[in-house]
Amino acid sequence: MVYFLVGIAGALGAILRYWIGIALFKGGSFPFSTLTINLIGSFLLAWFTTNLFKRVSLPPMITTAIGTGFVGSFTTFSTLSVETVQLFHHGKVVLGVLYVAISVIGGLIMSRLGFKYSEAVQKS
Repeated sequence: MVYFLVGIAGALGAILRYWIGIALFKGGSFPFSTLTINLIGSFLLAWFTTNLFKRVSLPPMITTAIGTGFVGSFTTFSTLSVETVQLFHHGKVVLGVLYVAISVIGGLIMSRLGFKYSEAVQKS
């Protein structure tokens, strides 16, 4: 049953990622849509795992479906990797390095903000 739930949640996360990607895609040379999606996903996973799953009693299968299925398919490391290689391939090395740096550092910052937000919500 957990595989089914992860699959359903994964499909929803992938569809949401696709819609946001379409909405944010402006045809520029920098992959803003993937960056935005990955930063949002970093925040969500931190918030879900430190607050939501502790405040709302959910079965382990549901938490796995949300964390692994939904957020796991919403964010995408493989797209980050391909887009970085494409930037390098087109001679946009500075943009590629900037993209990786913002993705990694930004992801860590967004995860930290998700944890901090959880702490603030728990105190109120």
